[in-house]
Amino acid sequence: MAKSKNNESKVKEGKEKLIKKKKEVSKKDSGSKDKKSLNIAFNILAIFCIAIFCISVVPKGLQNDTFYTIKIGQLIRENGIDYQDHFSWHENLPYMYPHWLYDVIISLIFDFAGGYTGLYISTMILSVILGVLLYFTNKKISKNSLISFVLTIGQMEIMREYIAVRAQLVTFILFVATLLLIVKYLEKPKVRYAIGLIIIPILIANIHSAVFPFYFVLYLPFLAEYAIASIIDWHLPHKVYQLWINARIKSTNKKLKKVSKDKVEKYQTCLQDLNKKLEKSNSTFEMNLIKQNDRRKKPYKVVIEKNKNVIKLFIIMIICLFTGLLTPIKDMPYMYTYKIMQGNTTKSISEHLPLTLIDNMPILVTLTITMALAIFTKLKVRLRDIFLFGGLTFLALMTRRQVSMLVLFGGTVIASMLANLIEMYDKSGTEDFMKYATSILGEILTVLLVFIVSIGMYKKNINVEYINKNNYPIEAVKWIKENLDYKNIKMFNDYNYGSYMLMNDVPVFIDSRCDLYTPEFNGTYNKDEKKYEGQDIFTDYINISNISTWYDTKFEEYDITHVICKVNSKLKMLLQRDEKYKELYKDSNFIIYERTLEE
Repeated sequence: MAKSKNNESKVKEGKEKLIKKKKEVSKKDSGSKDKKSLNIAFNILAIFCIAIFCISVVPKGLQNDTFYTIKIGQLIRENGIDYQDHFSWHENLPYMYPHWLYDVIISLIFDFAGGYTGLYISTMILSVILGVLLYFTNKKISKNSLISFVLTIGQMEIMREYIAVRAQLVTFILFVATLLLIVKYLEKPKVRYAIGLIIIPILIANIHSAVFPFYFVLYLPFLAEYAIASIIDWHLPHKVYQLWINARIKSTNKKLKKVSKDKVEKYQTCLQDLNKKLEKSNSTFEMNLIKQNDRRKKPYKVVIEKNKNVIKLFIIMIICLFTGLLTPIKDMPYMYTYKIMQGNTTKSISEHLPLTLIDNMPILVTLTITMALAIFTKLKVRLRDIFLFGGLTFLALMTRRQVSMLVLFGGTVIASMLANLIEMYDKSGTEDFMKYATSILGEILTVLLVFIVSIGMYKKNINVEYINKNNYPIEAVKWIKENLDYKNIKMFNDYNYGSYMLMNDVPVFIDSRCDLYTPEFNGTYNKDEKKYEGQDIFTDYINISNISTWYDTKFEEYDITHVICKVNSKLKMLLQRDEKYKELYKDSNFIIYERTLEE
């Protein structure tokens, strides 16, 4: 009877334990379901708000590059790529069409999808894609939806000046997608991620070949981290010391066989000392190895990860190196950046000039906060993030153009740091805020706040003209086409509005395709002189505009017949006093002169 009672009690205890386990499992399942539904609800809210904000940051006014983009796209559709310029009046200038595919797409939108309005709407769509993709990339890296949402809004605000109808907007999207795919591939090396990483550089090579090398910069932090972790794991000092000791033991053994009996004891003692040193070295190494593994698991400041999938990622990068050949523009993806750095355009075009931090307060504040978080808090920073943020900061300081890359990818590092900081001090804080934000009242307040900010920004844009008459010679070009034999004259014009003129079929002296007008692109390389020889039209333009050379000497060299310039330019101040130049046209912004030849 006692045994049966004991068996019954054991059965009851077992049933109670099973019931408890089932309750715990069901609680965990319900908890995970609640988190999943919370994330889905917040993602929907974040995407909606980001989309509204991204639409508002798109400027309505067009940049000078847009005009030649449309015209070149139309030309390619009609004649194909012939590697010749058709829009300046200089003879036989070669042109490589560095973003031919983007030019074609933009010309199609312009011709068949609403003209300038179509371009404006397409830029809004691309801006939204960039913002949403940036949010998911931040979220993937930081594992925090709230921080990713707030930071994405901030990133898109700073990126406002880089949002335009230019090829760079598409490449921003492709670069962010690259980082997202790299992170996903390192977690799970799926084939679809690898295929995506191989397709992206092909698109970049055809859409914006100038930035093709930057694609590989995104791989470098991961490769560098793996390389350093591997070097540490090689334990090179220990191995060298072991080789040295073993070499001495081997040498001593050889000598021991040849020495006389009175020296045998001396060499045997030496061998014993060497073996003791070897044993001590091995024991010390084992202890250091344990400490190293502990430090890697619980680092003080810098987290060094050694992901085996980096080897596969490196193979993908090597494959991608050859994707630049899959383009009709020959070697441009590989040579463009090198050639542009050889010339002097980087010293004269504002976006290529070095960044002055005091003139860019958002970047200065961001760098200061990031350094403060890294140095003065208990945050642990991944080595790859140090490489990525440090490298991008260096590039941004070298040239303003790279500030956009620092904002996009440096932002992912900041998102990770902030998420870790919040996790350290308030684990449930962001989840509680997300619950409030996804409540009916929270959603209304969040959407209303973003909507008010966005409307304020959009109102500044709504009344702006697509083409600013203060910057582009709208009326002057009409007058030229109506009153001059514009196809057969040689007109000197400014760099910033040459693209508008060529779009309207007026041949130009120069436009914002700066590469076209430099020897590095229109000339040939002289091995003896170690420089490119060709037409340096860009330098002549800079010297004429800055009055650092006598304008009429250069005008005579180029056989200039007409000059168009702004009414407040330095050149106009000289031309109005020169009897050789006759004023033909003037409006509130531009003036046209005819250069009369001396008889």
